[in-house]
Amino acid sequence: MISVIIPCWNEAAVIEGTIASARKIADEVIVVDSGSPDDSAALARRSGATVIDAPRGRGTQLAAGAAAARGDTLLFLHADAQLPSSARREIEHALSDPSVGGGNFKLRFVPADPWARVFARINHERRRWLRIYYGDSGLFIRRDVYDALGGFQPLPIMEDHDFVQRLERASRTVYITDVEIAVSARRFAAQPLRTLAIWTLIQTLASSGVSPHRLARLYADIR
Repeated sequence: MISVIIPCWNEAAVIEGTIASARKIADEVIVVDSGSPDDSAALARRSGATVIDAPRGRGTQLAAGAAAARGDTLLFLHADAQLPSSARREIEHALSDPSVGGGNFKLRFVPADPWARVFARINHERRRWLRIYYGDSGLFIRRDVYDALGGFQPLPIMEDHDFVQRLERASRTVYITDVEIAVSARRFAAQPLRTLAIWTLIQTLASSGVSPHRLARLYADIR
């Protein structure tokens, strides 16, 4: 059984499309809202998702969603990310190997433009050679492995980086490239060079052991 978990904050513009795609993959879809002042929670319920509340913060919300999920496979998706229905087959195939604990998907940013392709290439090469990837690439994991790792931590930023580091140390992972996850380019569309510089700085500092609480000052909320 696959449970999709989607953290949500002011995502009324995208949440319905994400849930529609997730329902083609999962046996249950859980949206974890934090009292969004827009219509995110209501739209999610009308779209067929189970909606629960948790304090705002992606790490806290992801942990709450995982605690509520019934599946033996967990798939964590951002609210602006969509996978095709064939993703289920790819996840099941990857996890048919008992040595594999989880993995992620190749990113494709939309709408497509030269900068979107640059950012997608950077993410692809970083995943291939450095084994660094984030929550926007659709993290899937066996439930027992997730529990053994202690789940997501309530960090203000880089909760996915922290989790992936622990996953990579504990288990084999699979990078699925035959199926791509489509993610909104809204994070960098307005200022691609500035965003690239900030992301590079944050990743470098995180790899050097700088606290996520300090790094959060560099990361602006666009919603």
